Amino acid sequence: MRKLTQTLSAALVAVSLIAGTLAAGAQNANSENNGLERSPVLGWSSWSFLKRGPTAVNMEAQALALHNSGLQKLGYDYVNMDDFWYQCPGKQGPNVDDYGRWVIDSTKFPAQGDTNGVKVVADYVQGLGMKFGIYVTPGISKQAVDKNTAIEGTPYTAAQIAVPSHGEENYNCRGMVSIDYSKPGAQEYTNSWVNMFAAWGVDYIKIDGIEDYNGPDVEAWSKAIRQSGRPIVLDTTEGDFTKALAPTLMKYADQWEFAPDIECGRCAREHPEAGYILTTWANIAKRFNLVAEWQPYAGSGRWNDYDSVEVGNGSHDGLTPDERQSQMSLWALASAPLILGVDLTHLDQQDLEYLKNTSVLAVDQDSIAAKRVVNTGDQQVFAKTELNGDAIVGLFNLGEKAETVSVQASAVGLPEKKGRYSLQNLWTGKTRKTGSTISATVPSHGVVLYRAR
Repeated sequence: MRKLTQTLSAALVAVSLIAGTLAAGAQNANSENNGLERSPVLGWSSWSFLKRGPTAVNMEAQALALHNSGLQKLGYDYVNMDDFWYQCPGKQGPNVDDYGRWVIDSTKFPAQGDTNGVKVVADYVQGLGMKFGIYVTPGISKQAVDKNTAIEGTPYTAAQIAVPSHGEENYNCRGMVSIDYSKPGAQEYTNSWVNMFAAWGVDYIKIDGIEDYNGPDVEAWSKAIRQSGRPIVLDTTEGDFTKALAPTLMKYADQWEFAPDIECGRCAREHPEAGYILTTWANIAKRFNLVAEWQPYAGSGRWNDYDSVEVGNGSHDGLTPDERQSQMSLWALASAPLILGVDLTHLDQQDLEYLKNTSVLAVDQDSIAAKRVVNTGDQQVFAKTELNGDAIVGLFNLGEKAETVSVQASAVGLPEKKGRYSLQNLWTGKTRKTGSTISATVPSHGVVLYRAR
């Protein structure tokens, strides 16, 4: 790979600013504005690598590694803490405070003086110039219902807003039940959550376990964010929702993940010689159809989220170098959030160059979701047209041996004309000319990503 240049960095900044301005101007008039990112989020999440083990010590270590790696300077500036930050005693649901909200696990996140342990981490992350995210699931803990806790600032209680007969998805702790948002106090309960998070310095909230019936929860959390006065990204991730929820997500959420986890839960057992493996090619390949199917719902400051980018730890990624480029290229073509799931304290140098490729990052940050224009056997082509008329073209080979993948220039949005087009390979930096057909020999599970003009 060629050395990254200041010219490319400047190009990334310019494209990002243009995309952000246009996306903000094109914001759906019917959508709520939570006051934040107008281009896809870049950052890191704890789940893939830390899983059940986030602590103040390792969260701060990962944040410092992101800061020192040079990735923060390119926009990777969210540090998101996933599940297992709160006390989970059993199936009765998370432990709760006097207002029915989850209680911090202080063995993992010890307080410092009057500052609780999660805010300590948030302060550390923000002290490095980055932003801090946290994880929740919909509903209210059974413990809050059983104790009939008060709802902060209201005369109402947990039992008055809960639907104990209807459970909510909390994959790891259990014990959450639904909220009836038609009841007085229900919105105020969610407001109290966001106000608490805002006081902790939270910049990003992930609500996991969303189903089609959780539209009122998504709306309530969006309203709660806006009333808090703090700009906070709202990320909704799937329990098993479908496109039926898309209109609600497009109105109230900033991004949404509808695919199964990209992590390979069995890989440690199946490949003990590797120490650990984060994902597999099979999990990446499942996203191609999802990117095509959900393309119409992206844009205008709202983003399809295809889960973590598992590029950064070399052989521990579970992907070959070609497969790593394919994952990054597909996410970039889709203008999806690039949220790393890797161990940032042990970054592989080649992977770091992939992550720092500003030509590819500019494709992601242009805020345009690519369409699939070829879907033939193992060959897939995704393309989108930039504001200046350039076409971004991804030639993918999902097969087990190298293949020539081709598409007509007119099919990817380039104007019909006699003569030649210029193709810049965004992974190698090399440029060549072509006629009316854009083609390349693509390695197994690989990609050739072109900027065509």
